[in-house]
Amino acid sequence: METTIIPPLRPRLRSQCAAASSPRIGRRLLLGLAAACSLGTIVGSAAASGIPPRVQATQELAVLLTAHGAHRAPEARAPQVALVAARRPITGEQTTLPVLSRSTGPGGIPWLQVMLPGRPDGSTGWIVQQHTRPLVTLWRIVVDLAARRVKVYRDGHTVRTFQAVVGKPSTPTPTGQFFVEETVQMQAGEPGGPSALALSARSNVLREFEGGPGQIAIHGRNNLGGTLGTAASHGCIRLATTSIDWLTTRIGPGIPVTIDA
Repeated sequence: METTIIPPLRPRLRSQCAAASSPRIGRRLLLGLAAACSLGTIVGSAAASGIPPRVQATQELAVLLTAHGAHRAPEARAPQVALVAARRPITGEQTTLPVLSRSTGPGGIPWLQVMLPGRPDGSTGWIVQQHTRPLVTLWRIVVDLAARRVKVYRDGHTVRTFQAVVGKPSTPTPTGQFFVEETVQMQAGEPGGPSALALSARSNVLREFEGGPGQIAIHGRNNLGGTLGTAASHGCIRLATTSIDWLTTRIGPGIPVTIDA
């Protein structure tokens, strides 16, 4: 993943992907998200006049150094909507969340409004800025379900377009604003390999799948098949091996992912 720390701005930071050699629960989550997916590629089309307004050039991120309670408003007395762990369950990577806005709460305490992982899809909350580390990413992914393609942007410009397999009508890929939770390097022979980008999105149909939480991922086609350009999965987005390899060497936690119908 290419990111910059602020301040000062730096050109690149590459995040390391931890292998999912982990605890049993981590393997079950990974198998759940991989098995739930029979996908293809998705291609978004830029407006003739230039870059679509939603595809902004940069995105601020917050890396959690400790667990954080997420609140409905930027103050400690506001109801807590979630407790966000400092590390992700499959790989142990540090939790990295897209920042939507900032505010100063009672006592001059700085707060960040962030996107949250898990159900319900598209959840947001306010966390204290303390014990977070700021990053900025130039990367963004847009999935076009109708075209069954994935478009990758860097600094607001299209750098790659991949054909994909997407969710079938009975188990559709959810739409909305999401982000990459963690980058998973899978073991040889595992369904959906060789690697996956586990997203903050969850299936609207499958609450649980093969021991996992119905988590949506962008991943490969190993031992799953599926013809690129079709709608045949349980909700995940499947790419050719060369495509997912290209993505997982560049895209890491926190990268925004837009899924359009």
